[in-house]
Amino acid sequence: MAYENNKTGTEDSAPGGGVQYVEAGEGDDGQRLDNFLLRVLKGIPRTHVYRLLRKGEVRVNSKRAKPDQRLVAGDRVRLPPVRRPEPGADAARPPSRSLQDLLTASILYEDRDLIVLNKPAGIAVHGGSGTSHGVIEALRAARPDEKELDLVHRLDRDTSGCLIVAKRRAALRDLHAQLRDGTTEKLYLALVCGTWNLGQKRIELPLATGERRSGERHVAVRGHGQVAVSTFRPVQFFGNVASLMEVAIDTGRTHQIRVHAAYAGHPVAGDDKYGDREKNAALRKYGLDRMFLHAASIGVNRPGTKEPLQVSAPLGEDLGAVLDALLKAPGSPRGAARRRARSRADR
Repeated sequence: MAYENNKTGTEDSAPGGGVQYVEAGEGDDGQRLDNFLLRVLKGIPRTHVYRLLRKGEVRVNSKRAKPDQRLVAGDRVRLPPVRRPEPGADAARPPSRSLQDLLTASILYEDRDLIVLNKPAGIAVHGGSGTSHGVIEALRAARPDEKELDLVHRLDRDTSGCLIVAKRRAALRDLHAQLRDGTTEKLYLALVCGTWNLGQKRIELPLATGERRSGERHVAVRGHGQVAVSTFRPVQFFGNVASLMEVAIDTGRTHQIRVHAAYAGHPVAGDDKYGDREKNAALRKYGLDRMFLHAASIGVNRPGTKEPLQVSAPLGEDLGAVLDALLKAPGSPRGAARRRARSRADR
């Protein structure tokens, strides 16, 4: 039986068998297609859902669609035959209590519409690509009574800092609209390799996701890519070893800061995908054992009221220790300059 009468995009999973059709309801208006599919095809591994999208087996209004396409109420979504995971499969295992507790303790701000947490580095925002569970799965497990928890945006697994989760579908649509309109403010702290000598630099270069390498997405500057805008501003220099930067982004493309920094000749320190292997090895003696990229603050308008909300995430102790080690190195700034660097990093 086709899924024709599903006007509201309920959480019932499309059964196996033939092709199914589901109509996006008002509650799905503005939602990304991939998030919609993960809800409708509940229990289907994320990697399989994205494979269906890449192969063109999912269509919206009879046309091929990308994962980030935004649905409009009334859109007719074609669902190919899918196969349920076997009972007891790893994907069915609940997130660990320790992960749930860690993320609950990382919450910086919460109201009736949203949660802002300081995502720890090393934790994916969602399951897939070698991990069964991420931030959103763990939060849903920790709060089973909140049925509409969903990611507003994403951070790379190795990036720490401010991450917003919507608690209601209406809030999700509102915040997604703010992201599309460019009214949000996102500020990152990044340590880049070498001495940044470009001053305050606005980088506007289109980015495109190429073929996967070792199972992971690889992004590059391409003329046919999506527009991406990053503004880099130097905060502190550490001799010729590294520079601490504030980075404001007007767009939220995959790996945007990392690719723009590498293109400028100053890759993010510790980045094992777009970075400099030799410089990363040299920075390990200062205690850097992960990518130095931190979502330091985020600003949005509260859904409904439109009151401004600004939330900041303190820099982790591990990255703070790296800055201290760099400041103590020969040729690095000391005294007041040292205090300014740490103050900026911790605010």
